[in-house]
Amino acid sequence: MKHPSLYLEWYVNVPKVNYDFRSSGTAYFDYGLNLGEVDMSVNYAHGNPVTTDLLAGMYGVKSENVFVSSEGTSGQNARIIRLLAEKNVGKDEAIVEYPTYEPLLRQTQEHFPRVKRLERSEKEGYRLSAEALRRVVSSKTGLLVVTNPHAPSGSVSSGQELQEIMTLARKQGFYVLCDEIYAEFDRKAVPTLFSVDPQLAIVTSSLTKAYGLGGLKLGVALASKKLVDELYVDVLNTVGNSSNITQVVAAEILSRGREQLERHRQKWTLLKRETEEWLNEKNIEFSTSKVSITYWAKLPITDTYNWVNQQTIPHYSLALVPGTFFLFDSGYKLVKTCRARLGLGNVDPRSLNLTEGLKVLEKAIEA
Repeated sequence: MKHPSLYLEWYVNVPKVNYDFRSSGTAYFDYGLNLGEVDMSVNYAHGNPVTTDLLAGMYGVKSENVFVSSEGTSGQNARIIRLLAEKNVGKDEAIVEYPTYEPLLRQTQEHFPRVKRLERSEKEGYRLSAEALRRVVSSKTGLLVVTNPHAPSGSVSSGQELQEIMTLARKQGFYVLCDEIYAEFDRKAVPTLFSVDPQLAIVTSSLTKAYGLGGLKLGVALASKKLVDELYVDVLNTVGNSSNITQVVAAEILSRGREQLERHRQKWTLLKRETEEWLNEKNIEFSTSKVSITYWAKLPITDTYNWVNQQTIPHYSLALVPGTFFLFDSGYKLVKTCRARLGLGNVDPRSLNLTEGLKVLEKAIEA
């Protein structure tokens, strides 16, 4: 790749620690599979129809608008960005929100020669602003890449804000790719962009973050029928058919295991409450995470990147994500920031690990 992610490189090279606050998705989901006899030779060039129908019902869309793959949300984003860059001749400019999850920026830079940024202002609660978008969009714009809820702040865009964005997209003729993976924590609280405009809006998601199914590698996209068909052809032309066994397992869990999934998601409610109480007690400013299990915190630390790498990891066996990884402009300069993302995904809800971890974090901050 011409544009690899520094964040992902850092993430996989962090040594094992006792208190891990890096993950934004739940873990520890065990499920007793009872698949019976499965035809292991079958392939579906257009997705397993049972799985596709279940997902269509889950999102309230037609089955023809569901694209399923074995690449997870990140793989879906990369594939969709590349496809749109190739098909929109003359639209060689893309816009990516700021701050953002770094891999989204790098995937866009990989395929669009010009990338602009749409600032989500901290003073305005990181809201998605159509007025700010008007200032950067042009006739060359082929794609806007956003998240909802916003990563890293957790800010949820309203239906009206999404409508204003899509009105501008229709006027200028560009697609909007919205990563809604954190919306799965509370779908009722987050309006989906696809419901606003089923032609130019593309939504990606999976069951990884809210339900602990990271090992399943199931990616879901909602798009127009034409684009869904093109995506399936693109899969065949690159990696071949997606794993049917992945979709069979997903169908099993989405049908018979739905209640178990929801119970698992609810386990993190108490962890969220304890974390927010601790942040408030310590007078640490943070963006309220109404949906997900991460917190965009402002710590009394001048440079959280050096602090995490030189202090908390080696001396306290504790890791959280330095905020600089969300604050890249276009290059790779590490911005000195007091921000850090505190994630609860790797905290085992069956143990007292969170209470202990927060005490250790407090000691690290005081030191």
